[in-house]
Amino acid sequence: MLESMVQFTVLASGSKGNSAVLAAGSTRLLLDAGLSARELCRRMLTEGIDPATLDAILVTHEHSDHVRGLGALARRLGIPVYLTEGTHREWQRIVNPPPRQTYSQWIEAMRARRAAASTEESTHEAGCAEANSVATLAASEAIAEANADGGAEEAESNESELGCITSDSDAASATVDPARLPEVHYLRPGEPITLGDFEVHPFTIPHDAVDPVAYVFRAEGLRIAVATDLGYIPPNVAAQLQNCDALMLESNHDLDMLRDGPYPWSVKQRVLSRVGHLSNDTASEFLEQSWDGRAACVVLAHLSESNNLPELARVAAERALASHTANLFARKLLLASQHEPLETLRF
Repeated sequence: MLESMVQFTVLASGSKGNSAVLAAGSTRLLLDAGLSARELCRRMLTEGIDPATLDAILVTHEHSDHVRGLGALARRLGIPVYLTEGTHREWQRIVNPPPRQTYSQWIEAMRARRAAASTEESTHEAGCAEANSVATLAASEAIAEANADGGAEEAESNESELGCITSDSDAASATVDPARLPEVHYLRPGEPITLGDFEVHPFTIPHDAVDPVAYVFRAEGLRIAVATDLGYIPPNVAAQLQNCDALMLESNHDLDMLRDGPYPWSVKQRVLSRVGHLSNDTASEFLEQSWDGRAACVVLAHLSESNNLPELARVAAERALASHTANLFARKLLLASQHEPLETLRF
């Protein structure tokens, strides 16, 4: 049984993988699974979290840095996955894509099919006559042999055949479908659900995924909001991020570093778009002008390793937070890392 407190552990945050664990009472939830199942388990164990105690996995969207280890971890632990229907269907399409065929491949397949049909038709009559003759002879021999020894060899043959079928079935079942999940539950943005000791509030965010969401978690009178991977902060998102005890907010890139950085122009446009990622300036503008300042802990997340520096993100956020006198000296400002877990926050 867990201590009577709410705990929040960011296992990883960045463009190479995102995941966090929330715990309250006897409930443990994993938010996103953007690292391999092995690495997720390793990081949980280093923070004193037994992966076997997880109750469910919640997913924000289908991009690989949020779902890389989803299928393997869910199957290994046998736990349910909660996500929107659109996200689930897109994830299935990505991990188990339908076969593709070029026009030339289709033409070759049609030619081969016609040639096979023509050959089969030309040999059909002769083949049928020969097969009937062979079958009649074989049947006569089998009946005579069975009568001679009481059918013992026939029984042995049947047992052998059954053994092959069982073996083939076992082999087939051992082949893992990468899109198989033990249990799936669909979320609807704006409709809260209860998972153990948590009340979970999914809400829509602007990002270039099929149906992306962020979350507010309520437990023991506390609210924790987690909002990353969003191009801007519309009114519905701003409203969800108020009145929180802890806030995890994206601070992805520095505008100058992104514009002068190594990304192709098309990728830069995507990141800068209204369905891309929040810059340091946009995050700090929200914190200064549109946020109530209540949270005792603010975590900056999803920092780009190519287009940001932790010092730049911290300075921008500190400047914005200074405008909020409530909790000014008691408030923690932390930066989540890609390569190691953040210290567990306890409330």
